[in-house]
Amino acid sequence: MQFVYHEDAKNQNLTIDGELHKYIFKVKRYDSTQSIYFRNLNDNNIYEYKVQNIDRRKTNLELISYEEKIIVPKKELHIGWCVIDPKSVEKQIASLNEIGVTKITFIYCEYSQKQYKPNFEKLEKLLINSSQQSGRSNIIELDSMNSFDKFLANYPDTYMFNFSQNHISNKKDDIQTIVLGCEGGFSADEVNKIDSSKVVGVDSNIIQRSETAICSLSSLILL
Repeated sequence: MQFVYHEDAKNQNLTIDGELHKYIFKVKRYDSTQSIYFRNLNDNNIYEYKVQNIDRRKTNLELISYEEKIIVPKKELHIGWCVIDPKSVEKQIASLNEIGVTKITFIYCEYSQKQYKPNFEKLEKLLINSSQQSGRSNIIELDSMNSFDKFLANYPDTYMFNFSQNHISNKKDDIQTIVLGCEGGFSADEVNKIDSSKVVGVDSNIIQRSETAICSLSSLILL
């Protein structure tokens, strides 16, 4: 674990209790004589704390130093992801954070099942844990939009990931925003709303599920 998340990291004195207390000293087995490094994920600093006193239920810590330490992706990538089963999103979100995706906007497209709603609170917990493990000094920004048209209006330079001989690897330097379909892909009407030069695919004849495709396109663009 590269750091511990706490929303109050930066305060001179910090108290941890409950599950976080148990996680640090029972699961991760931190020695109380060790420094513990925290981030609040709102600024770029990492904060070093020392244990002042500890008991079975809580620990009081004191700030002894801090420094700006920015560990973020070298390139920004915003993905518009047509809504799929939230459980599938939850399985991939940590990997996407570690690959370096900047932002995900969940979009209700024509083939999206409207009963599905992303659980932002759960996703943010998974993202925080991912950044703690990987050292990334921020997490993926999450957003949602209720229509494909609204997304395109806000991001007119969007690329589309779909079946195409225009391979994504040839366009990776140009892509800042890309939209990905749900199970069943895009409707003909949605495809026609994107200029054909901005429809990109991969050199494969194997159909990928949406949750596989998002990791594929992210890796091809960012890594």
